[in-house]
Amino acid sequence: MATLAVNRAPFGGFSFENNKRNELLQREAAKEGVSWPSARKTGTTICGLVFKDGVCLGADTRATEGMVVADKNCSKIHYISTNMYCCGAGTAADTEMTTQIISSNLELHSLSTGRQPRVATANRMLKQMLFRYQGYIGAALVLGGVDCNGPHLYSIYPHGSTDKLPYVTMGSGSLAAMAVFEDRYKPDMEEAEAKQLVRDAIAAGIFNDLGSGSNIDLCVITKGKVDYIRPHDEANKKGVRASETQSLQMTGDYKYKRGTTGVLSSVVTPLALEVVEESVHTMDTS
Repeated sequence: MATLAVNRAPFGGFSFENNKRNELLQREAAKEGVSWPSARKTGTTICGLVFKDGVCLGADTRATEGMVVADKNCSKIHYISTNMYCCGAGTAADTEMTTQIISSNLELHSLSTGRQPRVATANRMLKQMLFRYQGYIGAALVLGGVDCNGPHLYSIYPHGSTDKLPYVTMGSGSLAAMAVFEDRYKPDMEEAEAKQLVRDAIAAGIFNDLGSGSNIDLCVITKGKVDYIRPHDEANKKGVRASETQSLQMTGDYKYKRGTTGVLSSVVTPLALEVVEESVHTMDTS
């Protein structure tokens, strides 16, 4: 069977043979009343920007399972090396395992060369791994770090394509975060200003995307120093529940004074009630 499987010589270029198969499966599923499986929807807001002395990464902390919030304090900023970190959006297991594998390979590379790994090296490893799996690993990444060539920031898509930009956003809340960056970003920002801008971009994703929420994590990477702030801010602060005594005191109180709203008419309807005497007998269980 192995020899039969490789009889046809491989040919180059893209293959669209599965398109006809998918159309046929959709027709048959429609006849049987079976719905075609939809893509899994995930929610996250991650972003990063390059400022004067380094890179600032940010992420929310909500992990969803369909329409259910599975984890309110999930860590989405993953360790890659001592000089670079990576934010992950998409399938949580895929982002964690992908970053762990590349982190291990980078450590071996650093030990063999005796030098600190470069951000471009991590970017090449990540994009080659994701392209190899043709998008079946649902990991959308924002890679940032500082090496001998200065600060670098990459966005890596699940199919393996990458961008190198001064500021990037990814995830379902990326459009709201990108709107904040496009409005307020400027080159050579100070660290405090960059942290505030990343915080506001993540907050915009949290307030405009149902899949993003809870806290805001930041990671500031400069030459020889990493400041991982978890949590940096709590975007959705829960209100304080009133105690029972406070709620009893508030019962029947109105914020408006009597007479603020005029009463046009009032009608009292008497109810004809028949009083029935009722007695309760307790059962003797002794």
